[in-house]
Amino acid sequence: MIGYYFPSSVIKGMLTGIGIIIILKQIPHFFGYDADPEGDLAFLQPDGQNTFSELFNFVNYIKPGSALIGFIGLAILLLWDKVLSSKSRIFQLIQGPLVAVVVGILFYMFSRENDALAITSSHLVSVPVPNDFSSFMTQFSFPNFGALANTEVWIVAFTIALVASLETLLCVEASDKLDPHKNVTPTNRELMAQGAGNILSGMIGGLPITQVIVRSSANIQSGARSKMSAIIHGLFLLGSVVLIPNLLNMIPLSVLAAILLIVGFKLAKPALFMSMYKLGWKQFVPFMATVLGIIFTDLLVGIGMGLLVGIVVILFKSYQNSHFLHKEGEDVDDGKLKMTLAEEVTFFNKGAILKELDKLASNSFLELDVTKTKYLDHDIIEILDDFIHKAVERNITIKLISEKGVVINPESYFKFFTNYPKAS
Repeated sequence: MIGYYFPSSVIKGMLTGIGIIIILKQIPHFFGYDADPEGDLAFLQPDGQNTFSELFNFVNYIKPGSALIGFIGLAILLLWDKVLSSKSRIFQLIQGPLVAVVVGILFYMFSRENDALAITSSHLVSVPVPNDFSSFMTQFSFPNFGALANTEVWIVAFTIALVASLETLLCVEASDKLDPHKNVTPTNRELMAQGAGNILSGMIGGLPITQVIVRSSANIQSGARSKMSAIIHGLFLLGSVVLIPNLLNMIPLSVLAAILLIVGFKLAKPALFMSMYKLGWKQFVPFMATVLGIIFTDLLVGIGMGLLVGIVVILFKSYQNSHFLHKEGEDVDDGKLKMTLAEEVTFFNKGAILKELDKLASNSFLELDVTKTKYLDHDIIEILDDFIHKAVERNITIKLISEKGVVINPESYFKFFTNYPKAS
């Protein structure tokens, strides 16, 4: 349920920010510049570079072979997506990314004898290749249960669980928005599955897992319709690493970069920026705050920035009375005014209500309609009570219309508001 409390503009900003990050991070790999992969996920990297400086650095390290197969892979993906997939069922069953990877492997095999186009091992996928079963088992490490007595372990575990759960809930919300069939993911089941997976992963020395929007987006773009696609995805990965590691190590990284460039573009289409802009600044500002926050910091900080800006926008809208306070009519019949309060009026509206009441001229007539009002914050009751006393001094006649009838005697107002029903 937590994910439902994040504004749609922030969720869309998260998807767009991730898409832009994917594009920016994969451009150097697309051209064969694969230095410092460990720092690629962060804006500021361990070698002192950042996302944008790396874009300038790769120009001096372009590898012709990697760049060529990268462009070939990109052309295959675009041809498959824009032309072939609509021509025949066979092109829907055989996905473009698979074809691009196969072509990349063939390119590597036939270009090894060409010094100009040869792709070195540093620009290829690298997975461990066990020589036998015993060397395969050495890749796993098993828990040291003695560490359970270490309080620092519990603190780190709780932090990882909290952050991973939040990221998963947000990615679930984003994935549901991407799903063309608009399925709703059961979040409790998702978190339970993640917890069980993390326990098993930790038991064999694996890293914590969480739902990742990149793989979910790739699955959706490939036509997947259920969680079974993720399970099959995992089984294929496991089988490939165990059975064909040598073949995997022939895949050029630039081909994988081409695939991710397409995924990133579909997440951050230029048309989305225009559509968010047309929705108005109240949607566009939190959206852009999230996008920029993710690009220049990280995922969670960017989402937090977008959420904070969204809250500020809500407060600003509340101050403008767009929801809680409605003023009806203009000065007519010698200063007669009508002010209608909304169903719920909170302390957010305090400044706006005070501003409207202070604008009333002396010797005027105010009709205050609270017929539809179910909840008045104590702060609002106080300022209304204060205004009643000022109204006597300024000769302002007040007519209160409520479910309890019409009250014209100002002295009875305070008792009425003090006993006004609270929100349940």
